[in-house]
Amino acid sequence: MFPIFPGCRGRSCYLRVHFKMDWQGQKLAEQLMQILLLVFAVVGFATGYITGSFQMMTLTYAGGVVLTTLVTIPNWPFFNRHPLKWLDPSEADKHPKPQLQQLASSKKKSSKK
Repeated sequence: MFPIFPGCRGRSCYLRVHFKMDWQGQKLAEQLMQILLLVFAVVGFATGYITGSFQMMTLTYAGGVVLTTLVTIPNWPFFNRHPLKWLDPSEADKHPKPQLQQLASSKKKSSKK
């Protein structure tokens, strides 16, 4: 939580920021970022080469970086299509985590069959 006003006190003075992008959304955001930056680098280079202007090339690429930032950094709804379903703490206590030795012995038994 971040305070909205420096002199403000109480719960209503905080801005709640939630970042809930799921794993597949993070992968999609990274792929979009790489593709968009590559496309704008090529477009910027072509623009600069055709116009003969380094400034035009830089401005085109900078505009692409800003657009890529606006597409990939905010938590858009299409980045949250596959949310993880977490267990309640009471349910997690009912199902203890398997020990590594038990896992190794069960794998050996299943591979012998």
